[in-house]
Amino acid sequence: MKRSALLIAFLASLVLPVGAQIQNPVKFTVSQQKVSDSELEIIFQGTIAPGWHVYGTDIAAGGPIRAELTTETCEGATLNGALQTRGKVHKAMDKMFGMEVSYMEGTATFVQKLTLTEPTYKVSGFLTYGACNDANCMPPTDVEFSFEGEGVKATDAQPKPQATATPKATEKPAPDASPSDGESEAELPVVVADTAVAAETASLWEPVVDELKAFGETAQPSSSSLWKIFLLGFLGGLLALLTPCVWPIIPMTVSFFLKRASSRSRGIRDALTYGLSIVVIYVTLGLLVTLLFGASALNAMSTNAFFNIFFFLLLVLFGASFLGGFEITLPSKWTNAVDRKSEHTSGLLSIFLMAFTLSLVSFSCTGPIIGFLLVEVGTAGNVVGPTVGMLGFAVALALPFTLFAMFPAWLKSAPKSGNWMNCIKVSLGFLELAFSLKFLSVADLAYGWHLLDREAFLALWIVLFALLGAYLIGWLRFPHDEDEYDEMGNVVQRPRTGVIRFFLAVLSMAFAMYMVPGLWGAPCKAVSAFAPPMKTQDFNLMKSEVEARFNDYDEGMAYARAHGMPVMLDFTGYGCVNCRKMEAAVWTDPRVADLINNRYVLITLYVDEKTPLAKPLVVEENGGQTRLRTVGDRWSYLQRTKFGANAQPFYVLLDSDGHPLNHSYSYDEDVTAYLDFLNQGLRNIGK
Repeated sequence: MKRSALLIAFLASLVLPVGAQIQNPVKFTVSQQKVSDSELEIIFQGTIAPGWHVYGTDIAAGGPIRAELTTETCEGATLNGALQTRGKVHKAMDKMFGMEVSYMEGTATFVQKLTLTEPTYKVSGFLTYGACNDANCMPPTDVEFSFEGEGVKATDAQPKPQATATPKATEKPAPDASPSDGESEAELPVVVADTAVAAETASLWEPVVDELKAFGETAQPSSSSLWKIFLLGFLGGLLALLTPCVWPIIPMTVSFFLKRASSRSRGIRDALTYGLSIVVIYVTLGLLVTLLFGASALNAMSTNAFFNIFFFLLLVLFGASFLGGFEITLPSKWTNAVDRKSEHTSGLLSIFLMAFTLSLVSFSCTGPIIGFLLVEVGTAGNVVGPTVGMLGFAVALALPFTLFAMFPAWLKSAPKSGNWMNCIKVSLGFLELAFSLKFLSVADLAYGWHLLDREAFLALWIVLFALLGAYLIGWLRFPHDEDEYDEMGNVVQRPRTGVIRFFLAVLSMAFAMYMVPGLWGAPCKAVSAFAPPMKTQDFNLMKSEVEARFNDYDEGMAYARAHGMPVMLDFTGYGCVNCRKMEAAVWTDPRVADLINNRYVLITLYVDEKTPLAKPLVVEENGGQTRLRTVGDRWSYLQRTKFGANAQPFYVLLDSDGHPLNHSYSYDEDVTAYLDFLNQGLRNIGK
């Protein structure tokens, strides 16, 4: 029991919300290592927090933030090749960007080689990297370095090669300052936040962290959705209960416990032990999946083309089995061996072996459900996901054995076995076929086949759910659908449709109709998490209705002040996946678009904007100095100092004087919550 309590406490701690605050998921140390008398390596060694990853160096333009090295001083040495990654690098297809990306988890190591050309050397610059987790992305972050020392011997010194010898390196050009300026970039004056901008707008940059807290700034969505995984597993267990392989076993098993027990309390104890054994068996299965693959492998599998093709074929196999094409069963000798073992043992071991026998006997029905759960949960990349999913599945599966043992009278009112169980099984087959297309879509994007663009995906889903509705209404029949008989014993060729099946058929057909406008570009938000991205749509009559009025904070605030309008700040990034998800799933809602376009001044600030500032700035921050080199650095600095946050997406509502109108909003695709967020800001300003 102590172990169970500790496990529950651990799982609960993982799903507690995390406050909106400055995050520091990656910590880098920088060192130099002399490989030989003429060769030097600068090594960036990073430690990455669980759930986060750092992108590599070989990401094409238009993708997430890749790691880059910029040199500011390079005296007595030249760059030898491009920045390199060392250690385990994962490669996976990113559906949002439509390209393969490389990333590292746990640790990240970057190495830049230099060739020494003078007796002494002096090098300085910075590494820029990007990091993301499932819910947020960090702005481009710099790791500065500065080293000097003895180079090659004077007799071995060679003339400096031309700069064109290292075309792949990113070298910073000399500042455009005339000699009369009297200062180099290394001697830039230190400025503080209120002098980093013009005096008339300085107040707009003042921190408002305490004001945000007054609005209840407490939480961002948690990146770990363990409760959702548990509920998904629990739902899978409930569905498994209602299949022909499990439901008929329940009354037989419960009756066995009650008859062989010397007392009712003993029977209840045996049933509880039986249920706990089921939990142990399936949780062990989840643990094995985690131990065999590990968190990194599970995350890599989520977008790996080979594994996604395998998962697609596996789910098609499971779906065909549920439709009645064949039975997936374990070797009968396994079941017989375990059954004989349970008969010749006694006590707790006998009960455990009975539970194990149930797991083997019911595999033809539970196997496809378990397989789907492990594939879906495992590819989410959560290290404890398979275990939590199997915990939910096992709890649901074990619950009726325990409850019916405690309350035997309930068995009389329990539904009897019948064709309704096969109806559930066939319906699950349709769902497995539909979800299998999600994995084929990832592989299709990875190889650029364009076989399953958004229209093709939606067309297949429309057909599948329409056919599911036709089956539920009674227009389709499969091999395991039993004939029904009338009072005279004659076969009824067209069984009557029950009320529950009728309503389920209506829902299925309505869902198919709902997706039809998606063939012409409608958002279809209910399937946005499964369908290919909108950019794969070949024929699109829709277009985004939300566009930022300004991409500059000071200009946007000046416009808002002149027109007396509230402001919505959108801190985003070109490489922010979840920013694109919010725009596709939430901003496309007409109500949201109307509020943003007509009631607010939308200012979108890209924290990874690489446009250099006219003159770099050095600011004091957290007791140290930070250099702002690009426009994106400036907006990232604004987000950190004014709002106390540094992850994207990050939305905040302001009045024209720069004071918050509501708490901030992060990644959460709940349209109703987003509307409440926007409307509350208007109510607080009195608009």
